[in-house]
Amino acid sequence: MSPLITNFSDLDLSKSYTYADYLRWQFSEMVELIRGKVVKMSPSPGSFHQTISSNLHGILWTKLRKSPCRLFAAPSDVRLIRKGKNDEQIVTVVQPDLFMVCDASKIDEKGCLGSPDLVIEILSPGSLHQDLKVKYEVYEEAGIGEYWVVFPSERVIEIFLLENGKYRLSGHFTSEDNIPVHSIPGFTVPGIEVFEW
Repeated sequence: MSPLITNFSDLDLSKSYTYADYLRWQFSEMVELIRGKVVKMSPSPGSFHQTISSNLHGILWTKLRKSPCRLFAAPSDVRLIRKGKNDEQIVTVVQPDLFMVCDASKIDEKGCLGSPDLVIEILSPGSLHQDLKVKYEVYEEAGIGEYWVVFPSERVIEIFLLENGKYRLSGHFTSEDNIPVHSIPGFTVPGIEVFEW
C-alpha cells in the first residue's frame, strides 16, 4: 500500500496512477485522474457557473425526484471502467459538474462506478481544453450516451449523443430554446431557466 500523500507537489506527474493511489491523496488541490495521469482541476468556478449548475440541478432534480435515476453534483467521483472494477484497475476518475445515473447498481459510497447516463460540464476559462477535448474523448470512450457542454458567457448548450461509439452533435441550444434531455424521453429543460441569473 502506498503512503499517504498530503502535498500535491510530492506527486510525480510523469507517473501513471490508479484509483487506489487517488484514495491515498489528502491535499487541498482538487484533481482528476485521466487515463492514469493526474490533472489539476480549475480554481473554484465563478458565480454564474455555479448559478447555472444550481439551476440545472434544481430543474433535473425536480423531474427525477420520483424516478429510479439519481442526480449528482461536483465534487462527486465518477470512476470510469476500462479493464476492471477494482480500485487498482481504475485509471480514470472525473468529477463532472452534474451527472445522472439510472442504474442503481453503479452507485456506492464512493460515487459512481461505471458510466453515467448523462454528464454535464459547465465551462470555465481554465477548463476549455479539458472539457472540449480530453473529457470529450474520455466520455466517448466510456460509452456515456449523452454529454452536455454548457458555455456560460455565450448562454449556449451543445449536446452530444453517442451513436455507434462516436459522439454526434445533436444540437446547439440557447436560452430561447426548450432543451431536450434525451436520457429522459419527452422531457425538455427551458433554456431561459438554465441561464436565469
